[in-house]
Amino acid sequence: MRHFLSTTDLHADDLSDILQLADSFSEVLSRDIPKVPALRGKTVVLAFFEDSTRTRTSFDLAARRLSADVVNFSASSSSTKKGESLRDTIQTIDAMGVDGIVLRHGSSGTPSQIVPWTSAAVVNAGDGWHAHPSQALLDCYTITQHRQRNGQIGRRLDGMRIAICGDVNHSRVARSNVDAFTKLGAEVILVGPQTLMPASLEGWPVTAVSDLDEVIGDLDAIYLLRIQNERLEGPLLPSNREYRRRFGLTAERLVDLKPDAMILHPGPMNRGVELDPEAADDPRAVVTNQVASGVPIRMAILYRCLGLGKFPTPGLQETIDEDPR
Repeated sequence: MRHFLSTTDLHADDLSDILQLADSFSEVLSRDIPKVPALRGKTVVLAFFEDSTRTRTSFDLAARRLSADVVNFSASSSSTKKGESLRDTIQTIDAMGVDGIVLRHGSSGTPSQIVPWTSAAVVNAGDGWHAHPSQALLDCYTITQHRQRNGQIGRRLDGMRIAICGDVNHSRVARSNVDAFTKLGAEVILVGPQTLMPASLEGWPVTAVSDLDEVIGDLDAIYLLRIQNERLEGPLLPSNREYRRRFGLTAERLVDLKPDAMILHPGPMNRGVELDPEAADDPRAVVTNQVASGVPIRMAILYRCLGLGKFPTPGLQETIDEDPR
């Protein structure tokens, strides 16, 4: 795997292999020195053209935990502010001899677009409305880890009913998660107002409903999406209060949720809109687990793109066991 652009490029076995590799790196992160020399001598540039906290920080930590050198590129202080084109910016970065570019951009398809402009491996950290594949993988990892703690062994999601609720139309997270969840065997239900659904769901392996109360009692996991106000064009909702009443995970709806169901959210959360504080703090919420899963999953992605790259990975255990000092 030279580039990591979308979950649609991966088969179910690829997804399972990355989850398995993340297990090895989770063990590394539990050590006194949570670091391995797997990418020693490699340079990774984090090129973020959109604001980010969780994704940028976890990719930064992931690269450093693998002993890579990390360069943080900020679009707000770069030559793009002076009119430099994206192509010239990428080719300038490439000319410095970097090995990987982790790119977040507001335009869909940009990570694929820059592939011919660089000899470095390209990792998609979120592009427009299109995809957020590393988020989808860390969500799958969070769910499988939770299931394993409850005695359900395996890296698949067979038999699960997962609802993705909210602003599906503007969500790259939703698109990547639908693909990853269904490839790993889950049934996915989209829930939300018609104004926040894609114009067509043809080809989507999902069921769509407009009443959360209709399905909430049968869910094994509910994935709540933030309303992407920065991407909305015109008023698509009467009010946040009305949205919460119809589609929010309220304290009242928590009663109907299965005792062993999971509550997920990609962050940042808007408490009192897509979920009440009681839901955010409920023991079934695994939001902080999602954040924690980001580092080992992104270590696995970077290792697969910049390291040995194939599965099974001969020599991985020796690399992990090697003293990082």
